[in-house]
Amino acid sequence: MELSIEPLIYIGIFVGILMLVEGIYLMVFGKSISLNSRVNRRLDLLNKGANREDVLAKLRKELDQHTGSRAIPLYSLIASKAQKASIAFTPQQLILVMIALGIAAFVMLTLMTGASLPIRVLVSVIMGIGGVFMWVNSKAKKRLAMIEEQLPDAVDLLVRSLRVGHPFVSAINTVSKEVADPLGSELGIIADEAAYGRDVSEAIAAMAERLDMQDLRFLAVAVGIQQKSGGNLAEILNGLSKVIRARFKLFRRVKAITAEAKWSGMFLSAFPLLALIGINVMQPDYYSDVMETPAFIPACAVVAVMLAANFFFMRLMVNIKV
Repeated sequence: MELSIEPLIYIGIFVGILMLVEGIYLMVFGKSISLNSRVNRRLDLLNKGANREDVLAKLRKELDQHTGSRAIPLYSLIASKAQKASIAFTPQQLILVMIALGIAAFVMLTLMTGASLPIRVLVSVIMGIGGVFMWVNSKAKKRLAMIEEQLPDAVDLLVRSLRVGHPFVSAINTVSKEVADPLGSELGIIADEAAYGRDVSEAIAAMAERLDMQDLRFLAVAVGIQQKSGGNLAEILNGLSKVIRARFKLFRRVKAITAEAKWSGMFLSAFPLLALIGINVMQPDYYSDVMETPAFIPACAVVAVMLAANFFFMRLMVNIKV
């Protein structure tokens, strides 16, 4: 029995594609673009000598550039995720990155595998597009998760600033300097927009819609109601902080409870495909006797439909709305 290492080569090339796109991103924009940076990107740009207006324009452009590009063919698949991830690449640059990664994948497949030309072209296109999609999706998930985790502490800092007598916009500006990215730069943008005349509740509401985050909508509503009807904003935000922490705790608990079921569903969905790959690696001619029969293609279609239905229903069973 002869084993083939080509499936491992394909996996290795795809992992290399993911690492390559992250390396290109950090090389072009520097380490300040990383969410692991302790100093948020807005402050880093200000410390480098850029004025406040230019920094605001640059960050606003990065946040909004993906929204108006959803009509671009192929790019619509990642436009929403790229917006939530605040990818600094322009849509045109992301498309160029897809093309460059596809070419790199084609070259590596040509050098390291014996696949035919149509297979190499198809796999290269899938790797170029899929690699960027997975990278952007991962960035969006990580960024939104970090904002959700940072938000209660940021609201607590707002409460403390308000209680010592700072105006709300000044409190937001103070908190934006104390909080790391991604929330630090987002709050800094709100503070700058308010300084240039935009209504602060409107700016927070726009941020909530852009990120599609319910807790930020609560914050925008609380600030808007206080502006219209008055009241102690510090006490309102203190209560909101407790609500956000309780929701966050509940979400984590639900995530822990459903983790086993989610992984079981992923395993049951992926195992048939992994078994198929394993069989073809260990014995490439295993299905050669049945591939020429009339029932082979219909049977494959039925199996594919059943796998898709299994994946859909397993996700449906563990998708608990809170």
